[in-house]
Amino acid sequence: MKKILHRLFITMSLLVMLSAEPALAHPHSFISMKTQIIAGQGQITALQMRWMMDEITSADLLYDAGEAKPDSPVWKRLAAEVMANVLTQHYFTEFWHNGEKVKFAAQPSAYSLSREGHQAVLEFTLPLARPQPLAGQRYLFSTFDPSYFVDMSYENDNEVLLPDELKGACKVAVKTPKPDAAVQAFALSLDKADAPPEEMALGKQFAQQVTLQCQ
Repeated sequence: MKKILHRLFITMSLLVMLSAEPALAHPHSFISMKTQIIAGQGQITALQMRWMMDEITSADLLYDAGEAKPDSPVWKRLAAEVMANVLTQHYFTEFWHNGEKVKFAAQPSAYSLSREGHQAVLEFTLPLARPQPLAGQRYLFSTFDPSYFVDMSYENDNEVLLPDELKGACKVAVKTPKPDAAVQAFALSLDKADAPPEEMALGKQFAQQVTLQCQ
């Protein structure tokens, strides 16, 4: 397993190893996402992301946090460690315009880690390197783990939010792919120690695609 995933996606516990068959195949961890599109002066400037990790994935982080209060330096330290891993994977996000990748800023403008019940929640603001025009434009973006060790997904279109000033001119849609039977069978065959070939782009084949279309 990639070292980069050690802190963010946490080594799976004995519970996972002994559970039902689906847990023995990719994915092994699950992150529920919400994204707020940030815009100003007719341009998109950033994506504000909220990632809620499943309880097993959260366990190690919450154990390290202990009983620390929300404003404790412990949370700040853990958030910095997790965010450093996210940065090495380019925020696990691709953003496209007219067939070309839009670059992100090297650092998030804000980030935090918190506890919600038995789950860890990472929130951060992902700025674009340069603001992009919205009028008459179409953008595509996806957030995914390339190895598909972790499933990162939105429950529905409502998990991608527009600011009030864009709701009349822009629309968002979330498309969930349906990989063919052979790809699904391959993912199910992988043990947690297995890594799919990079050229297969397994995680991308399962990644949801968000479309932002503006008039």
